[in-house]
Amino acid sequence: MLQKTIEYATDRHLQVNHEYDEKPYTFHLNMVYEVAQMFIHLVEESERENVYCGCWVHDIIEDARETYNDVLEHTNATVAELAYALTNEKGRTRSERANDKYYQGIRDTPNATFIKLCDRIANITYSKARGSSMLEKYRKENPHFIGKLYQPELQDMVHHIETLLK
Repeated sequence: MLQKTIEYATDRHLQVNHEYDEKPYTFHLNMVYEVAQMFIHLVEESERENVYCGCWVHDIIEDARETYNDVLEHTNATVAELAYALTNEKGRTRSERANDKYYQGIRDTPNATFIKLCDRIANITYSKARGSSMLEKYRKENPHFIGKLYQPELQDMVHHIETLLK
């Protein structure tokens, strides 16, 4: 299923010309997947493939004009739920899009917090390497971000984020 999901996500992001800092968006999706591989020991073995697939589709509803049912058709119900939970709310600003309802949906969906932390680690790592102004945004947002998503079993990931932001 993972290979099928990678092909699906790659195709849909290409169809809408979605890029990550002038790179194909698969660059970012692969970074998130690689972070997940670093921390996959924190996920139950029976859920690892779904989590890997979730990494590849975490932005597909939000950015590639796909729906929950599209994701369901190409993956499975667990992966579709992950993609749905990780889709920002409608809003004019970054904080409106990542509101309380958004964070609640992530917390309520098994393994969505894990993927969101992988996404944040990938974004921080990239921003730091590129000297991007986004790094300062991530620093400012971090107390709120971690406060909304903290789970003791994911402390290793939180620590990694805090180390990256130093």
